[in-house]
Amino acid sequence: MPAQTPIRLALIGAGIFARDMHLPALAALGDLFHITAVYSRTLANAEALAARLPAPAAASDDLDAILARDDVEAVNIVLPIPQLPDAVRRALDAGKHIISEKPVAPDVATGRALLAHYAGHADRVWMVAENYRYEPTYLRAAEIVASGAIGRPGVAVWPIQIDMTPNNKYYHTAWRRSGTFPGGFLLDGGVHHAAALRLILGEIASVSALAGIIRGDLPPWDTLHAALAFASGVSGVYSITFAHAAPWSTALDIVGDAGALRVRLGALELTSGGAAQRIELPAPRGVEEELRAFAAAIRDGAPHRNPPAQAVQDVAVIEAMLRSAETGVRTDVARIV
Repeated sequence: MPAQTPIRLALIGAGIFARDMHLPALAALGDLFHITAVYSRTLANAEALAARLPAPAAASDDLDAILARDDVEAVNIVLPIPQLPDAVRRALDAGKHIISEKPVAPDVATGRALLAHYAGHADRVWMVAENYRYEPTYLRAAEIVASGAIGRPGVAVWPIQIDMTPNNKYYHTAWRRSGTFPGGFLLDGGVHHAAALRLILGEIASVSALAGIIRGDLPPWDTLHAALAFASGVSGVYSITFAHAAPWSTALDIVGDAGALRVRLGALELTSGGAAQRIELPAPRGVEEELRAFAAAIRDGAPHRNPPAQAVQDVAVIEAMLRSAETGVRTDVARIV
């Protein structure tokens, strides 16, 4: 069977995540994609990223010019979230297939508007780059829970501590610390955790949350604690801070009536039937796998795990937590899927 022609791809965004994660993942996929163009709001950044590619690619600070190119059939949008929804709309209107970074939108209302816009472009693939749905660790954890190995899950607890200091490269992305982006780092990172929780344990129906700021340089809030009620009856606690780091790796603990599962990236600890085992899993590779799935969706019409409605549901979970923290009342999670 002859090899398929590489998908002609434009990189929309030339920032940290495009350089450090998307570019290596695309290189690892060999001939699935051919990068023909690079866009950045700053021409020098577009030219710098284009210079790292194995083959010549156009560099531009004009998004409409990139979207009008005949040698661009798909775009990989890796822009700051405040600019992302407009870029998605423009790419859809230009007839391009899209993979766009997460969060899909800064709030549910904007996400719903994007879904309505996408309804008029259903012949195009639009996939949201939520790599946690492609991480081997979380996929295996979901399989174990679904298999009944720990019986009926009853409790889930996930404490996360991240030290977001100037030594972290993402600290210097000004939009995350502007105080105007809803939730700041709490939404930007939290949608990953919402995606993993939903993948493993199903839909989150309601939340009750507290939030605050420990360090003044991480507005509007850098710490959140939420009680979770899952539609299945599982109850949980999700706790995250970007103000301090702990000396140990974080873990999601799930306890059922016949066993327990501890989930850490790269390894699972399963206790079931009186026996304990450690399950080693591949290193994180979700970005590569989601891009592989994007190619299969374009070329073969293959289903994938990241339709935009799922990404809006992730936003809905975190938005409900932020609203609960603001109002002091338990809040239902908006239903998107």
